[in-house]
Amino acid sequence: MDYLAYGWSVEEMCRQHPYLTYSEAHATMGYYFDHQEEIDQEIKQEWEQVQESIKESVPSPFYSRMKAKGLL
Repeated sequence: MDYLAYGWSVEEMCRQHPYLTYSEAHATMGYYFDHQEEIDQEIKQEWEQVQESIKESVPSPFYSRMKAKGLL
């Protein structure tokens, strides 16, 4: 996800996530590129599910008060 979200290289991913080895990060990127269409579709579906859940959720009282005051 860091590659997609931030455009990070393998080296940058390993700097940001020190528990990853270079070989793990490279293997992960290789898997992503080999299955990119499928993975991108899964990410899109999950994003849409989250957005739908947000639409269906009841706003918190705090959010409602802030919106009523014109702060959101």
